[in-house]
Amino acid sequence: MSADPTTVLAFETDCHIFDGCGFQAPGLHSFLFEPIFGDADSNIYFNKTMLLALLGTVIIVGFFWAAFRKPKVVPGKLQMVAEAGYDFVRRGIVYEIIGKKDGEKYVPLMVSLFFFVWMMNLWSIIPIAQFPVTSIIAYPAALAIIVYIVWMSLTFRTHGFVGGFKNLTGYDKSLGAVLPMVMVIEFFSNVLVRPFTHAVRLFANMFAGHTLLLLFTIASWYLLNGIGIAYAGVSFVMVLVMTVFELFIQAVQAYVFVLLACSFIQGALAKHH
Repeated sequence: MSADPTTVLAFETDCHIFDGCGFQAPGLHSFLFEPIFGDADSNIYFNKTMLLALLGTVIIVGFFWAAFRKPKVVPGKLQMVAEAGYDFVRRGIVYEIIGKKDGEKYVPLMVSLFFFVWMMNLWSIIPIAQFPVTSIIAYPAALAIIVYIVWMSLTFRTHGFVGGFKNLTGYDKSLGAVLPMVMVIEFFSNVLVRPFTHAVRLFANMFAGHTLLLLFTIASWYLLNGIGIAYAGVSFVMVLVMTVFELFIQAVQAYVFVLLACSFIQGALAKHH
């Protein structure tokens, strides 16, 4: 197994353009990590991404616990920030998509998803960590599975087996002869494609963003020699630009993930599909 991205950068420390060494571009090896302890072939395995996921969870829980353990009518700064974040998800996403009446019970789940995804994305630009956990497909897939289970459970609990099947297949007698084809397309779209794209959308954006950041970071150091210094400066500017852009994308992807989760739940609760 290859080393993590920090090892790649360490490898490039003594390697510059015109030194006779080739440029080692980031690739899949940049997303593989040696175990902190345990072995990949054993039942006990713990690596950097798992550590970041665990730390992220502790940070989120700790933040909201500290903000709301002694809530005040006139909130302090920490409580004000936490309330703003909570209210953004509740009113800006859940209420807008599901509705206030039906959506209130799903607010805790959506707030948890939003801040967990956002925190996992933010690790990409935090010094030392410098890796988005969601660029490993297993993490977005696990979150998408949670949403999928909630979605399917609500669909059949709300409409029954037959009604749930009609809901998932877009059953509408007015479609006439094309109804069977529409039902097949809708079934595969809802049952297979939607959960897949729900996970891949988040994964692909964070994977691509991290790869670009690595590319320009390594290139900045590699070009730092002779006349290549001018190009190194341009590459470093791109690192800064990409970091700012990643901050935006990280928040957007957390928003989109929760937005889609709410749209699935809204569809499950809808009386007519």
